[in-house]
Amino acid sequence: MTTAEQGRLDHDRAAWQRWGPYLAERAWGTVREDYSPSGQAWNDLPHDHARSRAYRWNEDGMGGVCDDGQRLCVAFSFWNGADPILKERIFGLTGPEGNHGEDAKEYWWFLDSTPSHSWMRWRYWYPQRAFPYDDLVRENRRRGRFDPEFELIDTGVFDDDRYWDITVDYAKAAPDDLCMRVTVRNAGPETATLHVLPTMWFRNTWSWGDDDRRPTVVAKDGVLVAEHHRLGRMTLAGDGSAATLVCENESNGRGLWGIEDGTPYPKDGIGEHVIHGAETVNPDGTGSKGSLWYRLSVEPDAAAEIRLRFGAGAGDVDTGFARTLAAREREADEFYGELTAGLDPEAAMIARQALAGLMWTKQWYHYDVERWIEGDPAGPPPPESRGAGRNHEWRHLNNADVITVCDTWEYPWYATWDLAFQCVAISHIDPVFAKQQLLLMSREWYMHPSGQLPAYEWAFGDVNPPVHAWAALRVFAIDAAASGERDFLFLERVFQKLLLNFTWWVNRKDAAGDNVFEGGFLGMDNIGPVDRSAPLPVEGRLEQSDATGWMALFCLNMLEIALVLAEHSLAYEDMCTKFLEHFAYIATAIHDRGLWDDEDGFYYDVLRMGAERVPLRVRSMVGLLPLCAVTTLGQGTLERLPSFAAHLDWFVANKPQFARHVDHRHQRDGREGRLLAIVGPERLARILERLLDEGELLSAHGVRSVSAHHGTEPFVLRLAGMELSVDYEPGEGTTGLFGGNSNWRGPVWFPVNALVIEAIRAYGRFFGDDVMVEHPTGSGRPRELSAVADDLCDRLVGLFREDQDGHRPVHGPYEKFHTDPAWHDLIPFHEYFHGDSGAGLGASHQTGWTGLVADLLLRRD
Repeated sequence: MTTAEQGRLDHDRAAWQRWGPYLAERAWGTVREDYSPSGQAWNDLPHDHARSRAYRWNEDGMGGVCDDGQRLCVAFSFWNGADPILKERIFGLTGPEGNHGEDAKEYWWFLDSTPSHSWMRWRYWYPQRAFPYDDLVRENRRRGRFDPEFELIDTGVFDDDRYWDITVDYAKAAPDDLCMRVTVRNAGPETATLHVLPTMWFRNTWSWGDDDRRPTVVAKDGVLVAEHHRLGRMTLAGDGSAATLVCENESNGRGLWGIEDGTPYPKDGIGEHVIHGAETVNPDGTGSKGSLWYRLSVEPDAAAEIRLRFGAGAGDVDTGFARTLAAREREADEFYGELTAGLDPEAAMIARQALAGLMWTKQWYHYDVERWIEGDPAGPPPPESRGAGRNHEWRHLNNADVITVCDTWEYPWYATWDLAFQCVAISHIDPVFAKQQLLLMSREWYMHPSGQLPAYEWAFGDVNPPVHAWAALRVFAIDAAASGERDFLFLERVFQKLLLNFTWWVNRKDAAGDNVFEGGFLGMDNIGPVDRSAPLPVEGRLEQSDATGWMALFCLNMLEIALVLAEHSLAYEDMCTKFLEHFAYIATAIHDRGLWDDEDGFYYDVLRMGAERVPLRVRSMVGLLPLCAVTTLGQGTLERLPSFAAHLDWFVANKPQFARHVDHRHQRDGREGRLLAIVGPERLARILERLLDEGELLSAHGVRSVSAHHGTEPFVLRLAGMELSVDYEPGEGTTGLFGGNSNWRGPVWFPVNALVIEAIRAYGRFFGDDVMVEHPTGSGRPRELSAVADDLCDRLVGLFREDQDGHRPVHGPYEKFHTDPAWHDLIPFHEYFHGDSGAGLGASHQTGWTGLVADLLLRRD
């Protein structure tokens, strides 16, 4: 039975998704807003400028929404009566300020959202004491990389529960009619006052010399009315008693730069008026930014409610308000209830919050690199250094789309390999959007003319792992299983573009042309003893096990896509042969070039300096990636494609030096299958022995990125007069590589864990109970590979589940999150997790690839 939410997606998707949570939570300190000569993005537009300076490329706000072109925005501001500034945006530290890189220092959650955004819920905790901005900066700057981060809860600002528990619910009465309920609970012991300012404003499009049409926000009869040449009229109205305040979304030139001209009612005018009584709001009630100003006095453990309506109507708050909220919440429950019907209540809650986070992590992302380099007609020309600086080779890139980003605060931009994993989880609730996103990254205004996919805005030319084909296959399969229809057109379109990307990899990242690849850091930052994206300190070449494994996986994914498309059109049968052979060449090369160490039973990077080869014996995720290059060919597939089957037989017979990786045969239930894998049966048990050893790569919470063995026996490389080492660091990084906020030397990371699990499942389907492994290593318990994969899933999901003590490992050392009922079930989806304790680390809202927990819960095949 189709739910109401599914009906909206099927029949009127564009209209219902026109308004959504596409507003970033940080636009300051980003590459796009950096106009400095030295490329110091964190310093060029710091937090202290954000409230006063108009953004060039996109807007930010708290719990906000905007249209799908971010012309008009609505979000929330608060003031506790003690802070020196209005709380308009989430606060955190930039890279140089933090002892482990940039990091948000607030507590907020994306608790719910349907794919159409017909229903959404956002929650924020705002201290009643003065927000400790200076303490957070000072103490984190004082601490070193060997110290833990100093978090907001560590400041004592939440002692005695002196905070505001703020929940914002959105329910759409119609595609352009949003009912908004703000519930404010005083968690503290005394009556307190909170200022709540629902705010509506236009993104500044008129100050840059392209378009002098100025939209307006006007205060009229207690309602804010917005007029825009494309959107028409939109109003923001509220119940109760609220003052209306209006200013301009323009920079405060006097306050920032001592410039006297400009508007007397600048972007920060509302905050200055509320806090200091300044005459910085327009007494005529007209501008481009406006707020409704509520002052709520709330008794201890009591709550107050504000009802708001935003839409094309005349500002009638009451009509149908309660009915709309109740209906949309009920419909969201039905939608997710159908999806999670097979899960226990706790697992269903985890999956729903993860998917809600993915919906809230959709952002309107705007970046025209050529315009950014050349400058705006109305602005001063950028420094000359920009023409040869960051992203100067990506002038074709012009982005202005709603995109699923990594994280709305710490990483308010897309990264192609993050996005691929995000799309797999998203496809469980909105496969159309997931497919659109994968196609978007390969469009002409994204993909480089050379065929490279953009990495991320700090360096579009960096190299992310080639997982786009993998994601396309998984999204295709999830969509087909749910809908009963196979979207061949999607698969065909993405396949054709990925042919260009595959060619780029072969031509650019195989320097010797020997099918062993370099690739660079490949997203795994500081996992090795040297910076793999930088020139080596000696003459030589770093041959990478993970890069070669990624490319073998890319081949197999392209082979699988071609096999599917060949059933639809025999024109693709030749491509099946092409990628089969290319996989065999790569799988053979990784062994012939010595990246497999038979003594250790593991794959390593190899530093090749002329005739000398130095294996970098770090047991890490680098050596597990070749395991992921695996798929199977069933007898049915070969019978459907006789020409391909004949060529496979010819290849095996006539190219025996390559055949061993495509001719592993096994019979089950009277049917013969073939295994295509870098890691054949003879090596599988050996590498799993390392992987499943709890003293090495296996933790209670998933697979570590570096073996715990290196905690007592670090790997040391002496090179060019330097001593470079890798030990086991289960938590935050202690090196300054990649901004100091990355750690692939021990923590558990979701994306690569998901690939390892999928690989073990593939082996399990092929061998069934004919192959058993000891799990964990040393336990004396043989288990089928499918059971091993299930256990690894359970370990990852266990990061968010209650343990035997009622604690959730993700909450880490903070007892209040474990024991306070108000905090306990609010689940953060962190960037990565402590390799021993499971505590969440890094970006606290990296729902992107950590949202894969929903896929693990919903799909066990």
